[in-house]
Amino acid sequence: MHTSELPRAVAAGRAIASSLGLAADDVVVIHDSNKLTLRLLPCDVLARVAPVAQQVARFEVDLAVRLAESGCPAAALDPRVEPRIHERDGYVVTLWTYYEPAAPREAAPADYADALARLHAGMRRLDVPAPHFTDRVEQAQQLVANRDRTPALGEADRALLGDTLSSLRRTIGERGGAEQLLHGEPHPGNVLPTEHGLLFIDLETCCRGPVEFDLAHAPEEAGEHYPGADPETLRMCRLLVLAMITVWRWDREDQFPDGRRLGTQWLHRLRAARGRDGLDAPG
Repeated sequence: MHTSELPRAVAAGRAIASSLGLAADDVVVIHDSNKLTLRLLPCDVLARVAPVAQQVARFEVDLAVRLAESGCPAAALDPRVEPRIHERDGYVVTLWTYYEPAAPREAAPADYADALARLHAGMRRLDVPAPHFTDRVEQAQQLVANRDRTPALGEADRALLGDTLSSLRRTIGERGGAEQLLHGEPHPGNVLPTEHGLLFIDLETCCRGPVEFDLAHAPEEAGEHYPGADPETLRMCRLLVLAMITVWRWDREDQFPDGRRLGTQWLHRLRAARGRDGLDAPG
């Protein structure tokens, strides 16, 4: 979130909590990117704040309620207030349970795989509308093709990303494996180690596709412990996800900390991976 928006966004989060009887005298910024995550004290609630135009909070709240009913390892909404979205001053605010991080901060690969498998098992029972993972790939393809949005991306790198996205999108789809509701981005930044075990957060990225697409976001060692994962599909999904997250870092509107350095680093990784697979990288 742009620095100029922070005071208003924080004020919106505090005001919503206060209007619901939750004391919010102090604020700790937990995370700031496209969405602002705040710890409000002394009520100890986690507030997520986003501009109305960018939010998909209603879907996330509805899904969180369904996952909680299924006993899935996902972060829960704050039980002291009604599970819904709140709007104030151009922002949407959702209120979540705050979980004190537990040690160790880094999850063991087997525990990571087990938690993700349990999340998938619960999601498999849900019938909710969600985009297909290829819709997310298409968004990345459109960004690569849009030189106004990615002006700093060199032409050789643009060709590398475009070719990787299109070829892997097609190849993974042609494999015809089982598909289901997925988290969408269950990377370590979206996993909380708590006294209740590992819990997944940020449900707004949910989509449908093979479980390997989700597993591609997890640490590589976790894939060795996930039951029934197809190694070849997982290999291709890892390469696809690497191309996607690289594209996001070259978006001129990207607010990810140190994003351009990561984008450059990941381009080198992608080109090297294409070489190891025996695929000629364009350019």
